[in-house]
Amino acid sequence: MLTETFDDKTGAVINPVNFYGKRDKICDTCIVTFSNVVVENILGKFKCEQIAEIGSANGGIPIYRFPYKGMEIAFYMTMITSAGAGTCIEEAHCLTGATKYIMFGSCGTLNKEITAGKLIVPTQAYRDEGFSYHYAKAQDYIVIRNAEKTAGILDELGLPYVMGKTWTTDGIYRETRGNMEKRKKEGCIAVEMECAGVQAVCDFRKLEFYNFLISGDLLDSPDWERRILGSDEEIGHQLRNFYIALELAARI
Repeated sequence: MLTETFDDKTGAVINPVNFYGKRDKICDTCIVTFSNVVVENILGKFKCEQIAEIGSANGGIPIYRFPYKGMEIAFYMTMITSAGAGTCIEEAHCLTGATKYIMFGSCGTLNKEITAGKLIVPTQAYRDEGFSYHYAKAQDYIVIRNAEKTAGILDELGLPYVMGKTWTTDGIYRETRGNMEKRKKEGCIAVEMECAGVQAVCDFRKLEFYNFLISGDLLDSPDWERRILGSDEEIGHQLRNFYIALELAARI
């Protein structure tokens, strides 16, 4: 059964080092985005160099580095879902040696009253996916360990935010009304696809994970509302959020 998947008694058959070999550490901090527009924009505005590439049968994922406030910051565009984003963390850690990962993206809001116009800082993530169960003992929620630190930095920056539980799912088209209501009753304010898996990887590998989100679509209504999901407005928010991630990187 899935709940019996976690095995911390025996070693993995393969590890990233089997594919990439042992690498020297290149940097401490890595920013993770889901947007190709963000990547293209940052490549045009900063003096970036490609330092590695996450291999994939779908095409490689370049990892770039650039200087910022006396630091060397890496960034890349991740795959979507817990399995995709979590595996990218595994490989980025092998390739760069980075131990701090700042990830930002969009989510569906389950509470339009408290999330409107604010960043969302996940505090716990409901594990409605399979990937995290390979990295952490079975339980409903996983704690997002650096939520308070992330919120504290947003306070320093004077940015509005709300903290709360999220629902991590790998079934975007199976977010049923019944399951949504269950998660809302437990205090979830948003639904996303990566948080639980990435936190599980970071806990297992003893890495630091920092996460914040913006609400794209709305599930908390009689009918689903697309709102800014996939729009130019959402892209604009994600571009601004990269610079928020940069300020987080400078302070953690």
